[in-house]
Amino acid sequence: MEKRRRSFTDISLSITIGVVYLWFGSLKFFSGVSPAEELAQNTIDLLTFGLIPSNVSIILLAIWETAVGILLITNQFKKYALYAALVHMICTFTPLFLFPELSFTASMVELTLVGQYIIKNLIIIAALMILMKEK
Repeated sequence: MEKRRRSFTDISLSITIGVVYLWFGSLKFFSGVSPAEELAQNTIDLLTFGLIPSNVSIILLAIWETAVGILLITNQFKKYALYAALVHMICTFTPLFLFPELSFTASMVELTLVGQYIIKNLIIIAALMILMKEK
């Protein structure tokens, strides 16, 4: 069976998304280093009804993100990495609904820095969908 040649777009998107995942995930292994640490912990706490302690949830998230990053960079188990990334990306939008006061100003149109941090994930989702189509 002939292997399909990967396009430049496929390679560059996989590597760049992988680097972002690896970088952001690695930060979460060190307490107080990730700017998203508290938001992630609070979100996971609410979504799991407090069943997972915060110090455990942030490490699990760090493992998830770094694993996705490594798999995308190395092009290993790509289908699973893409699904894991998409699930993660969808979950990143939950703070918009769970903590609207952190995501929006008085107007539901103006985003805070947290809201902007979340909304930029739309670009990553679009890129992941391009990679899924090529897979």
